[in-house]
Amino acid sequence: MAVEIKTASEIEQMRQSNRRIGIVLDYLQSLIRPGISTKEIDRKCIDKIRELGGEPNFLHYEGYPASVCVSVNDEVVHGIPKDERILQEGDIVSLDTGMVYKGWHSDAARTFAVGKVSRKDSELIRAARQSFFEGLTMAKAGNHLNDISSAIGNYALALGYGVIRDLCGHGIGRQMHEDPDVMNFAQEKEGLYLVPGMTLAIEPMLTAGTEKIRWMDDGWTVKTEDGSRAAHYENTILITESEPEILSATADLMAPETKMC
Repeated sequence: MAVEIKTASEIEQMRQSNRRIGIVLDYLQSLIRPGISTKEIDRKCIDKIRELGGEPNFLHYEGYPASVCVSVNDEVVHGIPKDERILQEGDIVSLDTGMVYKGWHSDAARTFAVGKVSRKDSELIRAARQSFFEGLTMAKAGNHLNDISSAIGNYALALGYGVIRDLCGHGIGRQMHEDPDVMNFAQEKEGLYLVPGMTLAIEPMLTAGTEKIRWMDDGWTVKTEDGSRAAHYENTILITESEPEILSATADLMAPETKMC
């Protein structure tokens, strides 16, 4: 496993890329409403990324046909935007996107309510978000990678949520996906030591049912096997000498509670 440690100048480039993707996600959140198509979200995403001087790193990545993964309800990740897929009141939708800016990648995801949602769905969205922050508390130099994974999984499992095991977070930098894999549940081995200069995309994926998933015929979309709803929350973070830094911070860090019916 070759984990790239970034220099101070490289970290600043990572900040610039990730700050921009934070702006993009805040913008996309403002578009979420009943009646918008998932393809329109993609079109707006491409335009915003390019307006900010970047290029969408998801677009054409291993053949993926869009700039943002738009995953609705029981879709865990990698939902393909379509003109005919219209968001409805009470849906929940996960947006996962990134850009490459001056050669450096960003990657972040959020799950949003479409209008008013059920208390159960609101709690799922909140738990996915909080599970990220549980992992973040362990993302400190001197800890092990598994400390992050265990904190995420232990928190979510204690609340009764399914924790996706077949998908995970990753290192990020000059490439969108780098070593190491960042799992969302406790591993048998402690894993590598965390050191300053590591940049990681930490992304819990939780379900209201079991952790089992199925891949759709399009080769991309991942759904829950039992049809339960899923939520996804991701940030690119930096390991520092002290507290970890969220590079892809968005306005949701100070957002009000999700509306519930």
